[in-house]
Amino acid sequence: MQPSEIAPRDRLIVALDLPSVEAAETMIGRLGDAVTFYKIGYQLAYAGGLPLIGRLADRGKKVFIDLKLHDIGNTVARGVESIARTGATFLTVHAYPQTMKAAVEARGPNLKILAVTVLTSYDDNDLHAAGYRLNVSDLVEARAQQAQVLGVDGLVCSPEEAAHLHKIVGHQMRLVTPGIRPAGAATGDQKRIMTPGRAIAAGADYLVVGRPVVEAADPRAAAEAIQAEISQALV
Repeated sequence: MQPSEIAPRDRLIVALDLPSVEAAETMIGRLGDAVTFYKIGYQLAYAGGLPLIGRLADRGKKVFIDLKLHDIGNTVARGVESIARTGATFLTVHAYPQTMKAAVEARGPNLKILAVTVLTSYDDNDLHAAGYRLNVSDLVEARAQQAQVLGVDGLVCSPEEAAHLHKIVGHQMRLVTPGIRPAGAATGDQKRIMTPGRAIAAGADYLVVGRPVVEAADPRAAAEAIQAEISQALV
C-alpha cells in the first residue's frame, strides 16, 4: 500500500493507555465510528486487555499491539506467532538485528512488524547515560537501515525524524509516530514531539495519540479535530 492509499481517518491511532478493560471499552464506545485504529500497550495488555484485539477486529477496527518485544530469537518468534493469531495489524519490537530477524520470520501473512528505533522520550543525554556512543539521529538512521535490510514492515520514530527516514528507506516502510501533541496540549514525558499537521507534512504515515484524546473532556471531538488536521495536511 502506498502512503496515498491510506485513508486519512485510518492514520490516527488512539492509544488505549487505560487501567482496565472496562475503561477501554467505555472509551471505545465514546469514540464510536470516529476512530478506526487503536493501540494496546503495556498498561492495558497487562490488565487483561489482549482479548480486546479480537473484539475490536470483529467490529472492523485495526489494532496496534505495542509490546516492544526484545529477547532471544526463539522467544521473540514464539511471541510473534501468538500475536499473529489474534488478528492484530501492527506489533512493535525493539530494533536489534536478532530481534527484528526473528519477528519478521514469524509474523505470518497479515501481521506487520514495526521496529522501535529510539524511544521518543529519549534525547542524546539519555542515550549517553545508557551507554550508547551514538546520538539519537545517528542511532535512528543505523537502526532504520538494518530494519529495511531485514524486511521489517515499518518504523516507530519521532515525527521530527520522518522526513529524513523516508530519504533512507523510501516509502515502502510505514512510519508510525508517537510524540504527537495538538497545539496547546501538555508534552508530558515526551521530548521529541510535533503537532499532527506538521507530523503528516513531515512524512509520518500514522500518528499515535493517547492522552490528548483519552483524557479530553470530549474524546470524540478531540479525535475528530486531529483527523481534520491530518486531512488538511494531506491536501
